[in-house]
Amino acid sequence: MSKAFEMFSSSIGRKFVMSLTGLFLITYLVIHLAINLLSLVDAHLFNEASHFMGTNWFIQAMQYVLALGFIFHIVQGIALARSNAKARPQKYALDKPSTNSSFSSRSMIITGLLVLLFLVLHLRDYFWELKFDDMNGHATDFDLVVALFANPLYTGLYVFSFIMLGIHLNHGFQSAFQSVGVNHPKYTPGIKKFGVIYCVIVSAGFSLIALVHYFNSL
Repeated sequence: MSKAFEMFSSSIGRKFVMSLTGLFLITYLVIHLAINLLSLVDAHLFNEASHFMGTNWFIQAMQYVLALGFIFHIVQGIALARSNAKARPQKYALDKPSTNSSFSSRSMIITGLLVLLFLVLHLRDYFWELKFDDMNGHATDFDLVVALFANPLYTGLYVFSFIMLGIHLNHGFQSAFQSVGVNHPKYTPGIKKFGVIYCVIVSAGFSLIALVHYFNSL
């Protein structure tokens, strides 16, 4: 037990846990985006998919696994950042961070916290309304989505948050594979390129959904 605790409390162990939870969240984002894109295709189809996600026992159980994974990701991220700060007490400026690391890697904590703040808002407006409230009087899930994106402030925050998420994922995607051992001169360049493509698709995809619904509401 003590050896396991030492492993997961070490810097390498924290990076490994963060990578596993990060890869899990990356997979979830693809599924979430695919379902949300249905709202641009057909309202009935989106409502059917949303109803299935909200009633299927396996998906309902997995949402708690997802929540646990997200909490682990946040806790380990903060712990790792503090550990790195202690190990490198000198200011980054002395080491010319712009040449030694990418912007996305240096801003992981900031972008992560911004995404977390938005997630709280997102859960309040969607998860809470769908699960425990009357959806503010809206008849269907699609009606709730349309009503929320009719608000320019909410739409702006939504797009900004997914841009921040894209920046966060740009570094997180490739570092997740590296931390689980997928690090080879033959495969790493391809993983980095695929990671950039993934981040752009996720960030642009969710933003497109919000913007289309907003402009349709005008």
